[in-house]
Amino acid sequence: MTYKFKISAIAITSLLLSASAFAGNEDRVGQSGANELIINPWVRSAGWMNCNTSSVRGLEAQYLNVAGTAFAKKTEIDFTHTNWLKGTGISINSFGITQHVGESGALTLGIMSMDFGNIEITTPESPEGGIGTYKPQFLNVGLSYAKAFSNSIYGGLTIKIISESVADVRASGIAFDAGIQYVTGFNKEKDNLRFGIALKNVGAPLNFKGDGLASKGFTSDQTSLTISQRAERFELPSLVNIGAAYDFKFLEMHRITLSSTFTSNSFTRDQTAVGLEYGFKKLFAIRAAYSFERKGTSEDESLNVYSGFGAGITVEAPIGKSGKSLGLDYSYRPTYTFDGTHAFGVIFKL
Repeated sequence: MTYKFKISAIAITSLLLSASAFAGNEDRVGQSGANELIINPWVRSAGWMNCNTSSVRGLEAQYLNVAGTAFAKKTEIDFTHTNWLKGTGISINSFGITQHVGESGALTLGIMSMDFGNIEITTPESPEGGIGTYKPQFLNVGLSYAKAFSNSIYGGLTIKIISESVADVRASGIAFDAGIQYVTGFNKEKDNLRFGIALKNVGAPLNFKGDGLASKGFTSDQTSLTISQRAERFELPSLVNIGAAYDFKFLEMHRITLSSTFTSNSFTRDQTAVGLEYGFKKLFAIRAAYSFERKGTSEDESLNVYSGFGAGITVEAPIGKSGKSLGLDYSYRPTYTFDGTHAFGVIFKL
């Protein structure tokens, strides 16, 4: 057994053992918080229903498997707008930048912000509103470092700052992601078979604090006082992604990738996604995937918002002869409720 294979086997085994602690438990549905952490804000992997844990590369890998950011060759900048659960009026705006550093490393900064619009303020005295509005703010900021340890083994770590707030109540905390990708194969380049595993959203429980948890009251003799309440702590939605992918390359310009990911959720049922992607050189790609969960394939049985077929398309055009490019992306994810999720993205590779 070679040295690099030993390292890979030890790392993957360690994460697989960790996965047993996060096995899907449908009895805990709804008991976690900060669930925006399990919304993929990037277009390409989202349209592929997150099935490319083992093959995702570049900036988008920060969400699904941070190890893939190590493949960034120079600089990548990504802007994405998501119309989340169309019909709710909720949108997600994301920005990210990845920079290749050193001989084989990459630093990535990713920012995700959810926009819920303006919501009417209501009180017991004014249940219909009309006294103003408030705007919830959900913001996640991730900083990642990934490195190629050999031609086959890639690993990375992300630290995420979580912030959820309204006008007078806030919760904040820190979570961690870790991931590994192993690249091998049977062709002359030996890079057509890939495996990946990622542990996501590991951190201490959070709780809300602020003046919004206080209310005015009166004693028996009508003395005014302030009553403060303590909010219950909530767990983060930890999960493990385990995936594999295989590239079929032919005529030097065409590629078909078969990919699959198993997601072990700690607060809901496990999910499996299987997908195909066709790519022409590095100019065009179209992808589709099917995601399903254990015991639930219909609207009445499903516990996850995303299931069924999703799809996406990428068009990438070179800028000059220096290797720079501009990519445009679109993806669609189906949902049993509302009208699905649409995402649009622009990525610059400099």
